[in-house]
Amino acid sequence: MKKNIISIVILLLAISIIVINLWEPMKTRGDKVNPKPNIEESILEGPLKKTNSSSLQEGDPSPDFELTTLTGKKTNLSDFKGKKIILNFWASWCPPCVAEMPHMQKFYEKNKDNGIEIVAVNLTSMEKKIQDVKDFSNKYKLSFPILLDEKGEIGSKFQAFGIPTSYIVDSKGIIRKKIVGPMDEGMIKKLIDET
Repeated sequence: MKKNIISIVILLLAISIIVINLWEPMKTRGDKVNPKPNIEESILEGPLKKTNSSSLQEGDPSPDFELTTLTGKKTNLSDFKGKKIILNFWASWCPPCVAEMPHMQKFYEKNKDNGIEIVAVNLTSMEKKIQDVKDFSNKYKLSFPILLDEKGEIGSKFQAFGIPTSYIVDSKGIIRKKIVGPMDEGMIKKLIDET
């Protein structure tokens, strides 16, 4: 009985993610009558590269950002320039994120020395407390960088409306793929091999 309830909850979350991600692009299409690009840093081009962060697309340079890690270190996405990046947005209370994290960790352990980095951005503004994130990281023995989006600005910039949401960013800082929903180790490997 308990497994059936969990399965139903996961199914409803997956359907919600799909509906939200189909609804948001349709909603933003109508808002693009006269888009005004933001001036910000991108990984690829450096200062003053013009990008419209409300409509990140495959082929666009990934915007740079700075967040603090669980250990208190300020980290920029551009610190990983030259590596293929799996940029993952998640929360400790999210069942699909819980299902995905062991696969992320296994993939990371096998590939961290091959020019590949996982950057896990916790949507901290949606957490009850930071200790929940620390406990989650310890429970799953996560060794890749965990950055804290305490204001929710970075998750919003990267359109992480449904979680988990991941971006595959190539070694030149270009967004190659956006994935909404959990990935397993095989899927991650395939996406990285195609990048």
